[in-house]
Amino acid sequence: MPQLTRAEIASHALFPAIEKQIAQHLIAIHNETPRLARLKASHRKWLMTHAMFALSLSRRDDDPLSGLTATRFVEIVMRLGAASRNTATAYLSELVAYKFLRDIPDIPDKRVRVLETTEISNAAMMRWFVGHMACLDRLDGGNREATTVADPRIFRLGQPIAAEILVADPLWRDPPDSIGHFLWSDLGGMILHDLIARLGDFDRTAQRTVVGVVTLAELSEIYMISATNLKRMFKKAESEELLGWELPRRRGDLWLSQRFIEDYFTWQSAKFAALEIAYRKSRQQLTIDQDAAAA
Repeated sequence: MPQLTRAEIASHALFPAIEKQIAQHLIAIHNETPRLARLKASHRKWLMTHAMFALSLSRRDDDPLSGLTATRFVEIVMRLGAASRNTATAYLSELVAYKFLRDIPDIPDKRVRVLETTEISNAAMMRWFVGHMACLDRLDGGNREATTVADPRIFRLGQPIAAEILVADPLWRDPPDSIGHFLWSDLGGMILHDLIARLGDFDRTAQRTVVGVVTLAELSEIYMISATNLKRMFKKAESEELLGWELPRRRGDLWLSQRFIEDYFTWQSAKFAALEIAYRKSRQQLTIDQDAAAA
């Protein structure tokens, strides 16, 4: 089955449907593990979390000092411009405190602290990965989801590949301004998922698409975001006519502009394309390893 390209993914007739599907999937993860989900709820934290996971999953059994160390993590975060050195270090400490990371024992060099992700972290990231595989399957009738569930090595190889592609991709790393002020805000990514999850069947060529009654009070309660932060996110979008309410004082149905939706879809297509590449490269690597073992 041919590899799906970013352009093919973004223009596919079912792409809005899989965007709604993955939005609902990510909201479900957030609702079930809100503390863990918050660690990826801003784009800055998303970049740090996936960089951290990629380091952890790249650890090799033959090199006890490989994998996730504070030094390696800080270097990557600084190179990405995702956060300051102090913020990156504090982020790792937070993950350890919440038991999402733990120390690897018996490291031969006591000066080096090597960390690894815990079972709860791995399960959540695996669920994230598999959820995207299920969406890609809808586009071409593939079996990525079932194959990955049957062989989790695809996830362990694939997540670092996808992370490397995405952190190097200007489109993903620096989202369009139309959605960026949501994504750079804490929990703003969840707000975008919520809005996209409300889409029904709609015309992608329409200038505006109504998504139903949405109140800031409801969003504040669901995602535990202060009203002040929500108002700041929406005010900028409203002032640029990217979204708005049909009645004064944010009452009635909310509409989203075509630019807002399509900028979000284009940005998301980068993620799906990276995961498509990661899946195929992982399968290829496993085949190579199997062939080498059989030789």
